[in-house]
Amino acid sequence: MPSAHFFKFAMTSDTLGGQGKKGPCVRILLVDDSIEILDHVSNMLRPEYDVIGKVADGNLVCSKVASLSPDVIILDISLGDRSGIEIAQRLREQGYAKEIIFLSVHEDPDFVIAAIGAGGRAYVTKPRITEDLRSAVKAVLSHQVFISAPLKWE
Repeated sequence: MPSAHFFKFAMTSDTLGGQGKKGPCVRILLVDDSIEILDHVSNMLRPEYDVIGKVADGNLVCSKVASLSPDVIILDISLGDRSGIEIAQRLREQGYAKEIIFLSVHEDPDFVIAAIGAGGRAYVTKPRITEDLRSAVKAVLSHQVFISAPLKWE
């Protein structure tokens, strides 16, 4: 099975947010329109991280981020009538400078490029959530970009 691709990503200290944090002190907000995915990801991450919220409605994301101030947002790229890419762009415009990890069923490199261009630091395909998501969180907290294999971003 191919391994995931890691890329160093240059960031300044003011964009790192959860830099260097490990264990339960890393606060994660989950955003997906599938309750099953939210529950699965939450159960996967809770032993190592503090899952501070689960949002199934893309219209609520910006207000939840403002009130909860997560270190990492795990954001579905397709939220029904909302685009996770548009939400990430809006969050960046509003000054959110911490980590965004995209989840997606799309394995098209154009989606990866759009996600990273919108401020994402990781792109995990849903078929690889169990294998890749913990590694993606660790990568972004270590100043790296993570992209599920066999996808590439160049």
